[in-house]
Amino acid sequence: MALIELQSVTKIYPLGNQEVVAVKDFSLTIDAGEFCVLAGPSGSGKTTLLNLIGCLDQPTSGDVWLDGQNITQAEQKTLADIRLNKIGFIFQSYNLIPVLTAAENAEFTLMLMGIEKNQRRNRVRQLFAELGLGGLENRKPSDLSGGQQQRVAIARAMAAQPAVILADEPTASLDSQASEELLELMKRLNEEQGATFVFSSHDPLVISHAKRVVRLLDGRLVSDQ
Repeated sequence: MALIELQSVTKIYPLGNQEVVAVKDFSLTIDAGEFCVLAGPSGSGKTTLLNLIGCLDQPTSGDVWLDGQNITQAEQKTLADIRLNKIGFIFQSYNLIPVLTAAENAEFTLMLMGIEKNQRRNRVRQLFAELGLGGLENRKPSDLSGGQQQRVAIARAMAAQPAVILADEPTASLDSQASEELLELMKRLNEEQGATFVFSSHDPLVISHAKRVVRLLDGRLVSDQ
């Protein structure tokens, strides 16, 4: 079943007196349960596509569908609700809140959703155990390694059981060993829990782990394997 569908999408950004075409007439369908990477050099349009899928931006033309809903012209409140309830985000800079503990960071989305406190804690405790974070619940982000912080970010993204998890260059701040462990972990979550992952990356390690590689160049689809 198609979870994500982009139909002839173009995104143009103003740059002074000129325009930059970030994505040009791009079409793509991603099914539920896929483990897919959008690959290409810097400036190829990867992050723009993630922002369009993630309801952080809207196309100049074309249509974007997510979980059966056309989000192209949706109002901001609708887009905010979709981001909260259907999308998990993993950022290369982790985006953890420094004053909160690891567990509080992972619970944050659930708190915004109005999930009861004990239910939040039980869900996050289980995720931490699965992600190898048991015993680190009360540590602040500054007391965690880069790999541990990224695992907390994954727990936060997974906690709300979203339709899709979007990861923008998730290994960019990690060394090779931490990157390998992170990718194996996400692959296991994909296989065992059916979580849908869409990455953007130019990291050969990420690309080698993906089950589907969509290559971009200058905002256009080059290959899809």
